[in-house]
Amino acid sequence: MAEETAEASRSGLRESGRWPAFVVCIGVGALTILDLSGVNVALPSIEKGLHASSSQLQLIVAGYALAFGLALVPSGRLGDMRSRRVMFLVGLAGFVAASALCALAQNDAWLSIARFAQGAAAGTQMPQVLGLIQQLFDAETRPRAFGAFGAMVGISTALGPTLCGLLIAVGGESDGWRLLFWLNVPCGLAALVFALRLVPREQPSSGDTELDPVGLLLLGASVFCFMLPFLLTTGSGDQAARWLWLLACAALAAVFVWWERRYARNGRSPVIHFELFRRGSYRNGTLLAAAYFAAMPASFLVTTLFLQQGLDLPPLDAGLVVVPFALGSAVFAWFGGRLVQRRGRAVVQLGLGFVAAGIVGLGVGAVLPPAEAAPWTMSAAMLVGGVGGGLVISPNQTLTLAEVPPEDGSVAGSIQQLGQRIGTAVGVAAITAVFFLFTGRSGGGRPAYDHAVVAGYAVALGLLLVAAVIGYLDLRQRRRSDA
Repeated sequence: MAEETAEASRSGLRESGRWPAFVVCIGVGALTILDLSGVNVALPSIEKGLHASSSQLQLIVAGYALAFGLALVPSGRLGDMRSRRVMFLVGLAGFVAASALCALAQNDAWLSIARFAQGAAAGTQMPQVLGLIQQLFDAETRPRAFGAFGAMVGISTALGPTLCGLLIAVGGESDGWRLLFWLNVPCGLAALVFALRLVPREQPSSGDTELDPVGLLLLGASVFCFMLPFLLTTGSGDQAARWLWLLACAALAAVFVWWERRYARNGRSPVIHFELFRRGSYRNGTLLAAAYFAAMPASFLVTTLFLQQGLDLPPLDAGLVVVPFALGSAVFAWFGGRLVQRRGRAVVQLGLGFVAAGIVGLGVGAVLPPAEAAPWTMSAAMLVGGVGGGLVISPNQTLTLAEVPPEDGSVAGSIQQLGQRIGTAVGVAAITAVFFLFTGRSGGGRPAYDHAVVAGYAVALGLLLVAAVIGYLDLRQRRRSDA
């Protein structure tokens, strides 16, 4: 009892107040992910409503992802050092304002700038969600919290396209996309009211008092140079010179590591505490999540493209195909969050197996049945993949942050989120490039789309294999340390 009282005091909330604060946090996270996953379905509507070109559409998507990635670590550091509550509220208010600007956009340039601001706001609030979970819950209750968080991620990722398709059906092909952004405004304002009342003001002190602006600048430049060539990859008419940005990334990353180590030797607090990566659970979990997120969001994207362009399904029908993934992920994320306490990394490995089986099922279900049956067979495969997704996301989150001190929760979560965003950028570039390479052959048509979606799923399977190898190495390392 005394230990629970001390834990409650440290988190800044009594036991009865933790779960309401947690609900606010994951509700805001869900709003962010719904917007991120739904925009892919809205692109044809945006193209029609704003007369945007394919390169302009790419900028609308890439700008959000880039700003999200750039904001993660600085905002995570500020949250740990100063106040997670303040950074959470700032990010949420910015997200609401930027969403309104997106909905009011009169041309593609306006929408691109607003989407960049929206991504920066989302990247500001998301690290605070993970940091607050670390702060609010102890080691015993944290797996349940991450189970609910994983369920939210799975549901939001899969339901985003369905919700967007429904809004386009209501608002029309030219302006239906605006409803996706307008939806964020009342939901975000309601969340802001509850956050002001429920998110704790107090938090454990990290002991850091400085921000290291040079380190932040070097890290931001490194992330920018790494993500940019992948975000500019479309599979059609891409300039080979864009890969030179990776050379700049390598040089900047080397300077960043040198600066951070020098900064730490002088007794000052660096942007990233490299001791985090000495913890095998954190290092391996972050790498596994990056590989997983390289495979899955891109798989959803090529599935939607196949259904809409290859099978001529309307956006709403295409979005409904991925609903079973959301259902399976929600249920098994909750179970996975509890099971991981007893079975550890083996739960994640089992989940990766189910996800891989779901991807294989998607490929078979897409090309073998007749066109009218394909959405049904692909939905069944989505359910299998959703079961696996629920056993991957929340258990891996729990294992990754298990040894991270609560006072470093936001920056640790932001680095993990950054890994996921980088993985997503790489995966989307690789998988969509392969997809569009095949759709451009033989003048298009159903056979071209069949080959394209199977090739895209094959790349996704390769990325899942990378995640499984990382998980296996981590599992073997844990068993050796326990022996």
